[in-house]
Amino acid sequence: MTSAVLARRSTTNRRVWWWARLAIAAATLAVLVWRVGTGPFIDGLRTVDGGPLAAAAALAVLTTVSCAWRWRIVARGLGVDLPLGTAVAAYYRSLFLNVTLPGGVVGDVHRGISHGRETSDVGRGLRAVAWERTAGQAVQAVLAVAVLLVAPSPVRAVMPLVALALLAAAAGVALVARMRPAVGRSWWARLRSGAASDLRDALLAGRAWPAIALASALVVAGQVATFLIAARTAGVTAPPSRMLPLALLVMLAAVLPNVGGWGPREGVTAWAFAAAGLGASRGVSTAVVYGVMVFVSSLPGAAVLVAAWLRGTRWAPWLERPRTGALGVLMRRDREGESHL
Repeated sequence: MTSAVLARRSTTNRRVWWWARLAIAAATLAVLVWRVGTGPFIDGLRTVDGGPLAAAAALAVLTTVSCAWRWRIVARGLGVDLPLGTAVAAYYRSLFLNVTLPGGVVGDVHRGISHGRETSDVGRGLRAVAWERTAGQAVQAVLAVAVLLVAPSPVRAVMPLVALALLAAAAGVALVARMRPAVGRSWWARLRSGAASDLRDALLAGRAWPAIALASALVVAGQVATFLIAARTAGVTAPPSRMLPLALLVMLAAVLPNVGGWGPREGVTAWAFAAAGLGASRGVSTAVVYGVMVFVSSLPGAAVLVAAWLRGTRWAPWLERPRTGALGVLMRRDREGESHL
């Protein structure tokens, strides 16, 4: 099978998966509207005011800086320089794209490609983003399982099995990281060697993993606090000790296929609230409030996009003027090279 056929098949598979993600998220929202009506959605929108939005924006500064710090640590482990200020701006931009575009990962892909182009290594840029997100979700899963093992929740009965599966996955990761470089040029050998090297250098290095764990824990804490504020804004009066496991369940659901963050988050919130005796409608309202808070807190990313567009607009006319001599040749070559990236 030729490489062209494999490339076309890979592209087709990605498109199918992308549309499947959208269909799953849209179906989840449709079922929710059918079961609880549009009232909880409208109530959630009506209850949001300036106080919760300001609190969400402040917490987003903590979580975004922590995410950017984690990304910088992972990128440095892969041998790529990434200033913290640049990382924060790029992360805000990716968050805004994630919550406004279908799929929920467009911003992360854009972040990886942009950083890769800046460092002349798109593959490494994408790997840094992928490992950074994976590390964050791994720490989030560990914290969620730890809390759900001891706190009352709708899933407490199955948590021992989940904890065992998590331990097995951690053992597998440790085993892969300790593997010797594979001998051979097959794609599997290269993939295994690359994954083992990235794990050792970027995630499990002595100075890297404590900082990654701390940054990820701060991110989870900020997200949970935002959800608790959203629940209180939606009229939920249950104590934080009762709401904490529900919040962690919702945070885990947020990584499922979605449309700009919407879909599984609302479905899981409705189910968890109903199972906890708080009412599915109240869960939907809470999820709507949380979604609005997340969107508003991501708006600095829109400012980053606008600033980049203004810089491009400012310099575009000058770049389009005909140039002569060596300067013109170099600029044309540079632009032609960028067009092929």
